[in-house]
Amino acid sequence: MLTIGELSRRTGVKIPTIRWYEQAGLIDEPGRTAGNQRRYDDADLERLAFIRHARDLGLGIEAIRELIDLGQHPDKPCADADRIAATHLAGIRARIARLKRLEKELARIAGCRGDTIGECHVLAALSDHKQCAAEH
Repeated sequence: MLTIGELSRRTGVKIPTIRWYEQAGLIDEPGRTAGNQRRYDDADLERLAFIRHARDLGLGIEAIRELIDLGQHPDKPCADADRIAATHLAGIRARIARLKRLEKELARIAGCRGDTIGECHVLAALSDHKQCAAEH
């Protein structure tokens, strides 16, 4: 059996976050000692590691909740889990596309040079997105 501190150290999840996951129903309420200390078992450790990995991948709490529920039914087809992953992947790809556009615009702006703030092409470019376009 693990204390909440040991569980935190082994998973890298902070203690307040573990408590929050319990309150949110992602982790079962643990057993307690006579002194009212939480005690976790290997199943709790595995569940928390699963949640941590899913969060590291950027999955939201509701998607994680759904995946946990799906995991309780090993004979079901995995189409729903695939859908969750594909939906998240599409969101990530859309975010990457936005970041690439942002990078291109910032590179364009950063390439505008002026000697003084009065001549600052960065400030001008932010005010008028067409500024410096002919220069690049």
